[in-house]
Amino acid sequence: KKKKSKGIWRGNMSAPEDDEVATKGPEFSWLPEGCEPMADGEYDAIVMGTGLKECIMSGLLSTMGKKVLHVDRNNYYGADSASLNLSNLYAKFNDGKEPPDQLYEALGHNRDYNVDLIPKCIMACGKLVKMLLHTKVTRYLDFKSLDASYVYRNGKVYKVPATAGEALSSSLLGLFEKRRFRKFLMYLAKFNIDDKSTHDGLDLTKLTAAQLYDHFGLEQSTREFVGHAMALRLNDSYLSEPALPTAEAIRLYCYSLDQYGKSPYIYPVYGLGGLPEGFSRLCAIHGGTFMLNRTVDEILYDDQGKAWGIKGDNQVAKANMCILGDPSYFEPSTSKKCRQTGQVVRAICFLNHAIPNTNNADSLQIIIPAAQVQRQHDIYVVMVAHAHMVTAQGKYVAIASTTVETKTPLDELKPALNLLGPIMTKFVDVVDLYEPIHDGTNDNCFISKSFDATSHFESSSNDVLDLYRRITGTDLDLDINADKDATEDDGY
Repeated sequence: KKKKSKGIWRGNMSAPEDDEVATKGPEFSWLPEGCEPMADGEYDAIVMGTGLKECIMSGLLSTMGKKVLHVDRNNYYGADSASLNLSNLYAKFNDGKEPPDQLYEALGHNRDYNVDLIPKCIMACGKLVKMLLHTKVTRYLDFKSLDASYVYRNGKVYKVPATAGEALSSSLLGLFEKRRFRKFLMYLAKFNIDDKSTHDGLDLTKLTAAQLYDHFGLEQSTREFVGHAMALRLNDSYLSEPALPTAEAIRLYCYSLDQYGKSPYIYPVYGLGGLPEGFSRLCAIHGGTFMLNRTVDEILYDDQGKAWGIKGDNQVAKANMCILGDPSYFEPSTSKKCRQTGQVVRAICFLNHAIPNTNNADSLQIIIPAAQVQRQHDIYVVMVAHAHMVTAQGKYVAIASTTVETKTPLDELKPALNLLGPIMTKFVDVVDLYEPIHDGTNDNCFISKSFDATSHFESSSNDVLDLYRRITGTDLDLDINADKDATEDDGY
């Protein structure tokens, strides 16, 4: 009887069913005594974990002509970015147990679900879309826009106005505030950093965001949703910083909305798990080697403290350029490579109805500004349903998340959970957040940050760009048009 494969494949995305006949490979002087080469043995880059950030990097490095080995301890793609069916989701939160029949009776067939562990919306003309276009990974995926983006105020949710016309009709704004906000949006719409005639005498590199709001007379409540739901600022510290980044972020929001009409966000059909799979496919096409179900027992270092390889069981692989991975592969709780920056609580909630007061939207984002619920961090909700092929017909999945501030994390999500209406069942997770202590240039360990609580990919995209810069020494060229017309031939 043949032994089942560990899951090694090169240059394609189809794992072999059984082990192929072993052939004696090259001998390596660096190979420790008693060990065997892992796959081909020597590579330019070794990537650990198939989360989205790691898969983007392996795809980018492979297109640069680098020889890449990509390993993952799991038997599926995505790591924390995975999309799971009901049985796998239940098993993840219940120590590997099989779900009871009642779960299927309530929610439907297992095959109808692709539930994202960490749901994040994609800004339609943002950095992640530019990365998808830059690598042409869009050819492997289909996207649909979200129905709407909402913001929470005084216990209710309101659609975020992002055009001058919407500002005039929005119930979020009073009569006079509508005019002021409309004037603010019109100013940003014509603003061009390279054309001083559009600046109206304002220097946004010196003016703070708060001073820009003051100039247009915007009320405190308007500043809340503009800063948190449009500019996607994580806290209010941005108010004392130069206004230009905030102005550009609002312009991006409005421009993305203009491309797709309903909201500025898009979401992959069949869930976010398709994103790491798409970039993995890109890497495989360019000769990358993949090993799923491959544990990494040890990262190997030379006498100067530089990482040069990895070891799993008695197999060793060498990396001549870099070793890259998510924090979990670098023993974050005990090593000196990462530091904990906090925790995130997420609640995956199944509904048999749309979220109340959202015009029966099939998909949406809700941002609850921290100040509205006397917190330091915003609370986020992403809801998707059958229209994106992630649930059975008539069922919805809403995921609430926030940064933990107390010893009762689930209670911190109550403002979000109270908006959802009756919940059929939910799965709650509290995870530690880590970031690298060093930039990797001295020890050859390039570590991504944990996914934060935000419901969008802007901060994650910035982390990928930072990783690329640290590893290659250059900036990734994102000078590409990400509007709708430019993407129609690439899977949109």
